Amino acid sequence: MDRNLTKVLLDESEMPRRWYNLVADLPSPPPPVLHPGTHAPVGPDDLAPLFPMSLIEQEVTAERYVDIPEDVLDVYRLWRPSPLYRAHRLEKALGTPAKIYYKYEGVSPAGSHKPNTAVPQAYYNAEAGIRRLTTETGAGQWGTALSFAAAQFGLECEVWQVRSSYDQKPYRKIMIETFGGVIHPSPSTLTAAGRAVLEKDPDSPGSLGIAISEAVEIAARNPDTNYALGSVLNHVLLHQTVIGEEALLQFAKIGVTPDVIVGCTGGGSNFGGLTFPFLREKLAGRLDVTIRAAEPAGCPSLTRGVYAYDFGDTAGLTPLMKMHTLGHDFIPDPIHAGGLRYHGMSPLISHVYELGLIEAVAIPQSECFAAGVRFARTEGIVPAPEPTHALAACIDEALRCKESGEPKVILTALCGHGHLDLAAYGAYLAGEMTDHTLPAGRLDAALAGLPTVTG
Repeated sequence: MDRNLTKVLLDESEMPRRWYNLVADLPSPPPPVLHPGTHAPVGPDDLAPLFPMSLIEQEVTAERYVDIPEDVLDVYRLWRPSPLYRAHRLEKALGTPAKIYYKYEGVSPAGSHKPNTAVPQAYYNAEAGIRRLTTETGAGQWGTALSFAAAQFGLECEVWQVRSSYDQKPYRKIMIETFGGVIHPSPSTLTAAGRAVLEKDPDSPGSLGIAISEAVEIAARNPDTNYALGSVLNHVLLHQTVIGEEALLQFAKIGVTPDVIVGCTGGGSNFGGLTFPFLREKLAGRLDVTIRAAEPAGCPSLTRGVYAYDFGDTAGLTPLMKMHTLGHDFIPDPIHAGGLRYHGMSPLISHVYELGLIEAVAIPQSECFAAGVRFARTEGIVPAPEPTHALAACIDEALRCKESGEPKVILTALCGHGHLDLAAYGAYLAGEMTDHTLPAGRLDAALAGLPTVTG
């Protein structure tokens, strides 16, 4: 097949039928998740109030592959396999010998990669007899995806959206409601967790940690309700590996292998979904590739956080996970990449980072939006604010290739379009965008609240 194609497509019959579990191939397993009260490793019974047993089993499995149920594949076929594009026009504009590819997940019903896990989570919960799902959302892509997925399996969906994003992106609310979801700004007065935050700060911009606390609180006290998480946990990253598995097949079709893979990171689902299958090939000695995470300078958990046990939410309702964290009390500035405003990084990605298998960079949002505009004007897709971080890192790599003359192959995941994020582009184009930096004193104050874990 021609290596110079603009897009590489797979037939529906070529769609992967298994998810890949990186844990099976790591040189050492990630640290266990701990009970917040006893600090003992959590067991299935500890997680049962929030998740169906099928997802709990996937969370802790050591199996290399997990079969994708046929009912999930049937919904996946609405948009999968997703296309792999060659960014010819961006390459030309940069004057680089590098070849830039992007796996485009904006073709999904929600406009992002999030349905890759929302659909199986809704399926397994419906199979377990659950009636309603609660969740948090930042930019709104996860809330949109779960509302869509819940509708496919006859479930209700209730979403708490971080207040700053709720105000910035009103059309997300309408889209979630169109799919059948119910949405609240977070912090809200509907939960004890939300009321506690509002009592301290009535004008709180919210955070993903606060929104998680609210959604978990409602799920935990209602037996017909479960909680669904859009990132961070192992089973979420597992489901997202359809992205990387498809990309491997697409590169095989044109006889190309990537030299550098870049993904944006907030909680880690898009990054893990793209990179884990390639990391499997690297660990097996079949591929020599540099894997780089790109995160916001205003919420830099990998590059400035500490690797420690911490709560996944603000109120301390969740188990303790060892991860790169800025502290569960950390309230990020209201950056436009709402999906990356999370205080911690996926424990599995944090572990991989500690093993030295991936790199990380932090990028200010004005540089990211400059990359997003450049990409839109060459490739014709307005990217969501989140993947502009990866695009900025890709452009940096491509310009280094221009200086060195190296014809590297660069791959990224364009994890969503920015059609509902145009207010952010408007702020950038009007010269009104602010680059948020994280002062050391503010970080130290948030980290002072980390739980003490001994043993």
